[in-house]
Amino acid sequence: MKVLIATDKPFSSAAVAGIKKIVEEAGYSLAVLEKYGTEDKFIEAVADADALIVRSDKVTKAVIDAAKNLKIVVRAGAGFDNLDLAALSARKIVAMNTPGQNSNAVAELAIGMMIYISRNQFTPGTGSELKGKVLGIQAYGHVGKLVADHAKSFGMTIMAFDPFVPKEVMEKDGVLVAKDLDDLYSHSNFISLHIPANDQTKGSIGYALLSKMPKGGCLVNTARKEVINEPEIDKILEERQDLKYVTDIAPANIATLKEKFGNRVFATPKKQGAETAEANMNAGLAAANQIVGFFKNGCTKFQVNKF
Repeated sequence: MKVLIATDKPFSSAAVAGIKKIVEEAGYSLAVLEKYGTEDKFIEAVADADALIVRSDKVTKAVIDAAKNLKIVVRAGAGFDNLDLAALSARKIVAMNTPGQNSNAVAELAIGMMIYISRNQFTPGTGSELKGKVLGIQAYGHVGKLVADHAKSFGMTIMAFDPFVPKEVMEKDGVLVAKDLDDLYSHSNFISLHIPANDQTKGSIGYALLSKMPKGGCLVNTARKEVINEPEIDKILEERQDLKYVTDIAPANIATLKEKFGNRVFATPKKQGAETAEANMNAGLAAANQIVGFFKNGCTKFQVNKF
């Protein structure tokens, strides 16, 4: 069996070494493709692979069609919108993610961004504190729960909305449960997004919801670029001079937003959510272990497609 790591943005060398150890101890071989740049190189490398590990790399139909031996793809991370699930399912190739492995890194970043924007991006001037503020969490999964836990230590009140998590679970964690999104946005000084990008969420965060936020409200996006309605963000920030927007996924109009709104807007130069040594290692090793478990025991615990 041949396992291919294909990462345009590579794992750390320590993570690659850890993956190699797991794969080779299981009796398989490992190939590594890094900083490949073009899909053609990816297609060439995957041709004889039985298993594939990627990060944010796009596993397109063209890549899948070229991978004649492919049986499993593992996305080292939680989101899997970079995988063509329909094409994988058509070939009966198992697709998995590694939920929870990057969660703390993303949660810490969300808190750090709240502090950074509240202190005027560390430029001179009077800022504000997190203590006493209400943090609204949209989606109370692995990351959302950790953000809530971290925020409590700053003296924040937590409110959350997630139709897929029982109310009793959130209440047990000491979280106020919003009845709907309007309720969440109306009562939150900060909103932290942890929703996936799908047909229901794409472009869903825009003028209507943000206009409901209290004075001085701030939207924090460490989720996906696609969930934001970017023209409407521009509109509401212009209309509401008190609102702020901080994101780990730079919008297409970030230069315009910065020019117009200055320190009220911040975007990381490149996505930073999972960019810690710990998250890098955790996700990579989890991906390798899941591949071994699949081949050795038929384990499909984290499968995200159906066929």
